[in-house]
Amino acid sequence: MGVRKTFRRGVHPKGGKEFSANVPIRTIDAEDVMVYPLSQHIGAPAKPLVQKGDRVLKGQMIAEAGGFISVPVYASVSGTVTGIEKRLLVNGAQVDSIIVENDGTYETTEHFGYENDVDAMTADEVVGIIKTAGIVGLGGAGFPTGVKISPKNAEDIDYLIINGAECEPYLTSDYRLMMERPEEIIRGIQALLKVLPKAHAIIGIEDNKSDALDVMERMARIDDRIDTCKLKTKYPQGGERQLIYAITGRKINSKMLPADKGVVVVNTASCYAIYEAVYRNMPLIHKVMTITGDAVNEPQNVDVPLGISHSYLLEQCGGAKDSVVKFISGGPMMGMAMSTLDVPVVKTSSSILAMSEDDVEKAAKIETACIHCGRCVAVCPQTLVPQMMGRSIKAGDYERFGKINGMECIECGCCSFICPAKIPLTQLFKLGKAQLREAAAKEKK
Repeated sequence: MGVRKTFRRGVHPKGGKEFSANVPIRTIDAEDVMVYPLSQHIGAPAKPLVQKGDRVLKGQMIAEAGGFISVPVYASVSGTVTGIEKRLLVNGAQVDSIIVENDGTYETTEHFGYENDVDAMTADEVVGIIKTAGIVGLGGAGFPTGVKISPKNAEDIDYLIINGAECEPYLTSDYRLMMERPEEIIRGIQALLKVLPKAHAIIGIEDNKSDALDVMERMARIDDRIDTCKLKTKYPQGGERQLIYAITGRKINSKMLPADKGVVVVNTASCYAIYEAVYRNMPLIHKVMTITGDAVNEPQNVDVPLGISHSYLLEQCGGAKDSVVKFISGGPMMGMAMSTLDVPVVKTSSSILAMSEDDVEKAAKIETACIHCGRCVAVCPQTLVPQMMGRSIKAGDYERFGKINGMECIECGCCSFICPAKIPLTQLFKLGKAQLREAAAKEKK
């Protein structure tokens, strides 16, 4: 594994992983009141199966999938439903949410945690379990995993890529999972290989996690269908298109799915969730997150029940220092600034990043005019021309933005990171893409 595979361009932001990389995963208990939003994924919201006054058990389905592209929601505690109300998410959306008062007994559903005979399962049964368990992509936007792993051309899939890159600065939860629970991840991969019988699994890990690479390589030896791949440490190495290109040389654009090129990509955390669902009959009710930053008192990696609030979670990790000025959900490149911590942890939550005034001041300089230096072009992993795209959007010319391939932007933030004029290019491109999608939707009507 001497050769490090990678993609063209990209950037090298400050890593920040030293805060929490060596801190083992710690389990956080649930709080007194849990909030379960019905929209925690890409696709249709889940439909409630409970009402006010109902008693629910840990591991009970409290909302069913609302369509083909949707997943169910489960209770991570036992207790009483106190209502279904609009609650705020990290992205600012107000969504219907099931509120459960925790009774502290954690009584589970029948067969919760029971060992399943996976060898006796068919591929369809494995897919059914993954869909029913409510598993989504835990390293990205939350696309339903059961749909992703069952494309119409499943027999043509020859690569199952496991994303262990974790290229986002500061985040270390996937790294700790690979260090502490490698066997479970491998067993999750083996379950996926039952569904994709002609695929070869490749676990892609950046070379700044050499110990995790060694651990996963040793564990992968139990199955000759599974290998590891050393990736160059560079952002956004964990981007789906960049990862596919680095490992296979195949190119994906915005009009394609990875399956169109014979590839399925699944995150390491999702593989762990698949292991729990398929082997242990446990739906997705918890996940590992990173609580980090120079303004956190006790940076660490934590295994948390879905539905707890970010404020409670931070409190359990020693709280923030007086120097904190900004909280980010996710990492500094693709995360979202949080206006409040009184929002629930959902399936796509990955971290709380607490930043001090020093860090924010370094990043938040006043925007000035573009000097046409070309740095944004030099780092764009999609080989786009961000300066032209930005000018088009500022001029309100969304049609031109589309013509110069604006929809191919993956919103990784490389251009904004490198821009000496501090132009918020990524935010402009999000706006431009939203405008084009809205226009396309109107045309269909």
